[in-house]
Amino acid sequence: MNVNELLTEAYARLPDLVGAAVDGLTPPQLRWVPQLGANSIGWLVWHLTRIQDHHVAQLLGTGQLWTEGDRAGRFGRAADPDDTGYGHTPEQVAAVAPQSPQVLVDYHAAVWDRTRSFLAGLAPADLDRVVDDSWDPPVTLGVRLVSVVDDSLQHAGQAGYVRGLLPG
Repeated sequence: MNVNELLTEAYARLPDLVGAAVDGLTPPQLRWVPQLGANSIGWLVWHLTRIQDHHVAQLLGTGQLWTEGDRAGRFGRAADPDDTGYGHTPEQVAAVAPQSPQVLVDYHAAVWDRTRSFLAGLAPADLDRVVDDSWDPPVTLGVRLVSVVDDSLQHAGQAGYVRGLLPG
């Protein structure tokens, strides 16, 4: 298995997890939190997609899919490229209001399509390229890609867990 196949395999697990977490839910269920300060299913799926969109766009040197068309409006948000959910307060979590499960699935599918294309073009030597030298040690492309998929898989699991806690 080469690096492209390995990373694609890891990222390719996310669409099914996203779909399973949100399938058939109502907008209020997407926004429900088990207790104040917890994250909702909608926020968790939005956030994992925002992080992937933000980071892969940065790696490609392109704009984020989040800022195209009225995508952000379908979540009750402004198209702010810096709003990824990192550091959100409970009030900001509650303000992420996807209109339906489909808007979450569609946004994630668009981000996944772009990520898959990016991964397909990678060569093993690309993984050693430094993409962020503000850390010690500096962050390489390989470390960034593993970090994003790790964070995404954790949040997808959390969304599935919160779904199991939904009342009724």
